[in-house]
Amino acid sequence: MTNKLKVKVKLLHPDAKMPIYGSAGAAAFDLYSVEDAILEPGETKIIRLGLALEIEPGYCLKFRDRSGLGAKGIHHFAGLIDSDYRGELKVVLHNSGKTSYKIEKNDRVIQAVIAPAIQADFEKVDELSPTARGDGGFHSTGKK
Repeated sequence: MTNKLKVKVKLLHPDAKMPIYGSAGAAAFDLYSVEDAILEPGETKIIRLGLALEIEPGYCLKFRDRSGLGAKGIHHFAGLIDSDYRGELKVVLHNSGKTSYKIEKNDRVIQAVIAPAIQADFEKVDELSPTARGDGGFHSTGKK
């Protein structure tokens, strides 16, 4: 992959690990837990990642589920990190499965991508331009 962006990483915990891309073509990098935890069925916990990032203005970090964990019912909630945030990264994980899930220190628990972040210039108007869909809501375009 040729598009690279410098991201400074500060390790805040003795067991913190640097982010790692799993392959040369990977879009997301892996982040690791610095603590042991057990997620009971239906439980949500904040898991510490032990590091802070400096992301350039105009970009943000977005968390994405790891496919192997998603298949076990472990999903993230929230997960957008702004370029001006300098605190420790933490991920909110939820167990939607029927069995307990054990997280061990140094487990890969989430992946993340760096993405452009465009701020809108909001303009108050009385009308919006028409479209074929109009104000049709959820499932208004059909099922197939």
